[in-house]
Parts: sequence; C-alpha cells; structure tokens
Amino acid sequence: MIRFALFALCGMSLAPAFAPLCAGDVSFAKQGDDVVVSIDGKEFSRYRTGENWPKPFFHPVLMDGTDITRPVDPNEKEHPHHKGIWVSVDEVNGIKFWAEKGKIVNVEIEWMSGSGDKPGTLSVVNHWRDAADQTVVLEHTTIRIHANKLLAYDITFEAPADSPVVFEDTKEGLLGFRMAQSMRESEGGKVLGANGAAGSPENWGKPNPWIDYHGLVDGKRFGVALMDHPENFRPSRYHVRNYGLFSLSPFGEKSYTNGKEEEKPVHLQPGGKLRLRYAIYFHAGDTAEGNVAEAFRQFVESK
Repeated sequence: MIRFALFALCGMSLAPAFAPLCAGDVSFAKQGDDVVVSIDGKEFSRYRTGENWPKPFFHPVLMDGTDITRPVDPNEKEHPHHKGIWVSVDEVNGIKFWAEKGKIVNVEIEWMSGSGDKPGTLSVVNHWRDAADQTVVLEHTTIRIHANKLLAYDITFEAPADSPVVFEDTKEGLLGFRMAQSMRESEGGKVLGANGAAGSPENWGKPNPWIDYHGLVDGKRFGVALMDHPENFRPSRYHVRNYGLFSLSPFGEKSYTNGKEEEKPVHLQPGGKLRLRYAIYFHAGDTAEGNVAEAFRQFVESK
C-alpha cells in the first residue's frame, strides 16, 4: 500500500555562512505516479514511481528551465538503465539491480515542503525484489532538498526479518546521475576532485570528499557534484566516466582498484541495517562559481 502525506514546514535559520545558499521555498505536488519538486515556484525535478519503471528515479533535472539530464528513451541502446538520478546497485544477493535485472518498487512516500532555510523533505520506502517478487532488501531513504539544489540522501538498507543480505563487490552503484550528452567530458566537460585531481582517469575508483563534473548545455555551463559523508562506514569510490555517467558507492573495493584491494562484501543478518549518507549538488558555472566546497560543508554540517 502506498501512502502520501503533505505538510508545510518553516524552520530556524542555519549558520549565516549558509544563508545565501539555502534560503528559498521547496514544494511538492502529486501528478499521477510522479511527485513534482518545485523550487521557488519553478519545477526542478520529478520523482518517478510508476509501476512501468524498473526503479524509482528523478527526471528531469531542470536548471532555470534547462534540462541537464540525458533523455529517458525506451529505444536507448547505450546503458538504458542510466536514468536521471537513481539509487541502485548490482550483486545484492546475486541480483543485478543496477542493470535492472531485479525490480525496485516504491511502497511508501511522504513529503514536507520547505521554507526559508529549512529544506523540503522527501521520504521513501522502496522494496528491492527478486524474480519471484520477494523482497530482498528494504530501502528507507530520506532526501533533504535544499533551495540551492543540494539533495542530501540519508539511506538505510534493512534486511528482511527472515533472511540475510549480502552486498557483493561491484563497481555498478550506488547513487548515480546520467548527465546531458553535451556536458560529457568527451564533449569538453571538466571533472575536478576536492583533492585537486582533474579529469575522469585521475578520479575514477578513488575516494574523495567530493567530485564535481561540469559542462555546457545550450551554451550555458552547469555542474553536478557528488559528495561522500565522512561518517559512512568506509570511504566510497567514484564511478566517473567521460561519457557522462557519474556515481559513487562503498561496495567495490576490488572492482574499483583493479584487484589491488581485496573484496570486502557487506553482510547484513536478518533484520540488520546499514546507513549511508551522500549528497548530489547542482549548480551553475564551474566548480568555483558553483561554491561546491561550501555546499559540501553545508551537507556535512547540516542536520
């Protein structure tokens, strides 16, 4: 059973340093199977939960009306499972959810609008199911959507009460984004890590507090940064490609290091839980113009 809730929320201010980044209104509206997210009255994205989709995802992502996501095309031949912003990973009890060989079904969704310095909040419960329609793992995710287009993900994976879960070693996961083709590094886009490493070869498979990827859409420069919370159980590694895939995951120690590290699968006993926190931040301009370092501090310090 799917439940929907809508609330209004206006809260206290964050630290003054964050005021220019945060202030604004974030609202939600239900349209069919989609939840439309608007910032200051303009559509920003849609969280899509329809049964016709193999997983929930955000699409499009609009920056001042400009779509910076690759279109979702049923005839897409190149990585058709790369859809907007999504959460999935392969090799969960042997099932390739990233490749959409298992289905992720939304069973509960609630939201609270945000006002002033307080973010809007989208909370979901998704069941990751096998071919027999049995739930393999439960996903409880809260997404705090700030008016400056910082989306902070708080994800808890929970094993069913009667069965364990194993997250095996894979590079295919976990929080992903597929950008507009013109933003790709292969089309002149730029990749820069928090540690100063430039380019996808220098950043692929490496841990980093954040990595930013920016490029042109219709002659205007936009960027997207992925961020790893320092309190996650281990540093995540980035799957950043010159063809426009951008993701990060903690589940690929061997895969991301080309065998230099040993596999470190994560086991959850029945009823066991694993919490992960990440952020994805959208901005205009390059890394410096987009205040990516400050947005990372906002992510880490905000509650």
